[in-house]
Amino acid sequence: MTVVSVTDIAAGLTDAWRPVDLAIANDAIVRLARLEGAYDWHHHEEDELFLCWDGAFRIELEGSAPISLERGDMFVVRAGVEHRPVADAPAYTLVIEKPETEQRS
Repeated sequence: MTVVSVTDIAAGLTDAWRPVDLAIANDAIVRLARLEGAYDWHHHEEDELFLCWDGAFRIELEGSAPISLERGDMFVVRAGVEHRPVADAPAYTLVIEKPETEQRS
């Protein structure tokens, strides 16, 4: 058992869109990512949970209004929904998903 300092790890992230695996619990993995700019449109075969750790970003959803997240806000993108995270300034998110989750364009 190890204590993970999300704050310290976030401070060390310099590359956007390169998540770092923090922990595995049951069938889920917790990843931390720095967001900056827009990611590609994609979908997953599983749900994907976003928790805004710091900053602010939005999740654009095909056919729906964007979801804006600020520090402490959480949103689940349901399986199969086309989406893309967009951050106008650097932001950090914890993502909870299955370890084998892949982006599908």
